[in-house]
Formats: sequence, C-alpha cells, structure tokens
Amino acid sequence: MVTQRSRLKFTYEDYKQTPDDTRYELLDGELILVPAPRLTHQRTSRTIFRQIDSFVTERDLGEVFYAPADVVLSDFTVVQPDILFVSKERSHIITDDNIRGAPDLVVEILSPTTARRDRTTKRDLYEQHGVPEYWQADYDAKNVQMLTPVDGEYKVAGIYGEGQTVVSPLLPNLRLAVDDLF
Repeated sequence: MVTQRSRLKFTYEDYKQTPDDTRYELLDGELILVPAPRLTHQRTSRTIFRQIDSFVTERDLGEVFYAPADVVLSDFTVVQPDILFVSKERSHIITDDNIRGAPDLVVEILSPTTARRDRTTKRDLYEQHGVPEYWQADYDAKNVQMLTPVDGEYKVAGIYGEGQTVVSPLLPNLRLAVDDLF
C-alpha cells in the first residue's frame, strides 16, 4: 500500500515569522528561499525600474516598487516581484507593510535560479490573481516577453528583442528601447 504524505501548507502568518535577513516567497503555501540575484540581474532591474518609475512619477499615475516588497495575493501566496506598478486608482491596496492584492504590472527579471519558476509557477499565480500585465525580462536572451489576459488566460502580447521598443498596453505612452535595458 502506497500512502501519500500530505504537504504542510504555510500561511502568510507563518511567512511573517521568517528572518528579516533572509529573502523568502510563499508560493501556494510552499515557502521558497530566494537567493540574492546576480549583478547583471540587478543592473537590468535598476534600468527598467528607473524608466518605468520616471514615466509613472512624471504623469502621477501611481507608484512603482522594486524587490524586496511583499505582494500578498492570498493567505497562501506572497511574492516579491522584481518590479511592480500599482495605479493611482488602485492605491488602496498599498499598505505600510505590503501590497494587498494584484499589482497592475509585474516585471520579473529572469535569472538562472528563478527563470523556470517565473515562467511557470509565478506566471500561473499572476494569471490566477488577475495581474493585468506581466513582463518577463530575459537578460541572457536580451528580450522582454509581455503577457496579458485574454478571456482570463495569459497570452503573449509581444516579445520584444534587440532593436525593438517595448510598448505597454497598460501604460500606452511608455516606450522602452530593449537595447537600453540590457
């Protein structure tokens, strides 16, 4: 007889007890230790953040945050996207401690240690919780893949590579030259 062990599901309350000096995410009840990213990742994140933040700030559209910032999607899911944007209209989800709900835009910078999770688990979670626009920025491939929901499921809205410009449906006047991002 084969018995299946039940997996312990952690909650947001459990997550809040993790050490401050160690970075974790809570993905559907599973506590994941997240290592510090490579410097290439940090440079890419900084560049994308600065451009989006400048655009959003100049137009008073909302707020842009960067990791580590907790985004509580449910009692069993807390993520720390590399970059996130919350529109002024949805600013009620911003608290002193975290973001309580789906941001309007999430950007994940794909790293060798996180790319698979960003492309699968986190993609599914962002889709399930209604993130309207999800970018996967791949500095090795030097491209940005943009996902937006169509009938409740993410579809590729565009893949932007070298020599191209990322144009956001959510922020239509935002233009990011891919060559400047990586």
